[in-house]
Amino acid sequence: MTAAAPYYEIRPTSVAREQLSALLSRFRREGATAEPMFFGSHRKAEGVVLPFELYQAVAEPIAEAREAALLQERINDGKPRISLEAAIENLGFSTSEFDL
Repeated sequence: MTAAAPYYEIRPTSVAREQLSALLSRFRREGATAEPMFFGSHRKAEGVVLPFELYQAVAEPIAEAREAALLQERINDGKPRISLEAAIENLGFSTSEFDL
């Protein structure tokens, strides 16, 4: 049995914009424990505003996920690849100069 997806209210962008000042006040009061605000069009979450303290706690895994997605995109771009050893030799070095 799979776990149910978490529920969160998705506000229209115009409503989210109107609520930013109140949201910031809540973030100041509640810190990292404050609920994020999800917003987007047609009941589809397209963005999220979260307390900065919470962002700082998750910034590193987010950066790693973004880098992984970029690497996967580059791996799958269809361009020819060469081995590390061939790249070293193409640069005029010998593989014996490196700990491989």
